[in-house]
Amino acid sequence: MASAQSEVTALLDNRVEACRAKDIDRLMSLYSSDIVYFDCVPPLQGFIGSAAVRGNFLRWFDEYEGPIGLETRDMDIALSGDVAFAHMLNLDQGNLHLAKAGLQEAWVRSTVCCQRSSRGWLITHEHVSWPFEFNKKGGNVVMKLAA
Repeated sequence: MASAQSEVTALLDNRVEACRAKDIDRLMSLYSSDIVYFDCVPPLQGFIGSAAVRGNFLRWFDEYEGPIGLETRDMDIALSGDVAFAHMLNLDQGNLHLAKAGLQEAWVRSTVCCQRSSRGWLITHEHVSWPFEFNKKGGNVVMKLAA
């Protein structure tokens, strides 16, 4: 079990490093070909399959002038046999859209599902979101940690 935990941790660390470096080939090598990826951006149905996910990552990479500022916090991994689930918070820094909105950074929630295959551990599902706080005007996306 400790070995599997280390392997999944290494996979997720590799994912963050590939994102920071905008290394699309390294990043995509960590995902299964039938990946289902729910992002903070449309479409509601998510991005299905490697080609769609690759295109979404390239779109995201273009939102940064330099490397992506990405930090992981509060990661928790649950393992059972050849399946692992992890949830964490990620701090995103350097995004040009955030800067236009007057934000230097934003926190997102992430859940990553992994499965061990003949190629080792691969990400089969990922879900990234911001919490939504309802109010009388409709609501606000929450991008900061609670004080």
